[in-house]
Amino acid sequence: MPRFANLDSHIPIGHGALKWMWQRRLAGLPKPPAEGYAAFAQRSFMRPDFTAEPASAAPRVWWLGHATVLLRIAGLHIITDPHFSLRASPFSFIGPKRYVPAPAAADALPRIDVVLISHNHYDHLDDASIRALLRANPGIVFYAPSGLAPWLRNRGAMHVRELGWWQSHEYKALDIHCVPAQHWSSRYILDRNHTLWCGWVLRAKDFNFYFSGDTGYSPRLAEIASRLGSPDLAALPIGAYAPRWFMGPQHVDPPEAVKLHRELGIRHSLAIHWGTFEPADDSLDEPDRLLRQALASQDMTEKDFWIIRQGEGRALRQK
Repeated sequence: MPRFANLDSHIPIGHGALKWMWQRRLAGLPKPPAEGYAAFAQRSFMRPDFTAEPASAAPRVWWLGHATVLLRIAGLHIITDPHFSLRASPFSFIGPKRYVPAPAAADALPRIDVVLISHNHYDHLDDASIRALLRANPGIVFYAPSGLAPWLRNRGAMHVRELGWWQSHEYKALDIHCVPAQHWSSRYILDRNHTLWCGWVLRAKDFNFYFSGDTGYSPRLAEIASRLGSPDLAALPIGAYAPRWFMGPQHVDPPEAVKLHRELGIRHSLAIHWGTFEPADDSLDEPDRLLRQALASQDMTEKDFWIIRQGEGRALRQK
């Protein structure tokens, strides 16, 4: 089996996992949200309205929790790393659980044209969610990083396009580009880095969208903008960053997300990958608080970097 590596292959990722899990248990981390889980979930959730504007109107995005983003552009609906299940786990009874309900089930979404998969971790590639999407949209087209096509075809996907970093493909009015991320892959003990991980850039007329997937910070990510142009909208992760000695190489924290926003010249960013599961030591309500602090330190506001509820939508107005 091939093994994939990061652009900076010397950076250790995932080493010390047992030490981290032991320390986490001893410290009783993560701590609950300050207001409690139930109140946090109520505050963070809204039922999405997918009929707010006609499909031909301005690009619109909905955050559906964790790394699941629904984008409407050029009359198409594209969804990233779809996850609607109760747990991010191979098991239904153990593993990180969802604290904020999924805003919509797969069969309640608009007709989905394209699915973008960033990597194979259970909080990004969920078996039940993929099967549910396929039942609702049998002709859906999947874009996945190298090595994941067999997994998707085994779940019934008929249209899978597998790409490596910097490869691209045209789909109707979209140019779809697979771009680097600093992360890793695995679904069980013996398959570490046997499949690739990535981000995605969608280019349409007068619109450029960047979905980073999971990534640690690297100055080399700025090459995405230098090659493909600065994004009009980016979905950037802000959670699952603690402790930094373990999570730092694989997940950006809020200040690093703001740094990426600046270095890539992003017009608007959407904060994702927080407030849904507890995959790391940061509390559910910590990432957005730290993001606001990081924005203020850079003379930026939530008009630049959107912090919205799960299920909420935003339109991107013309420049």
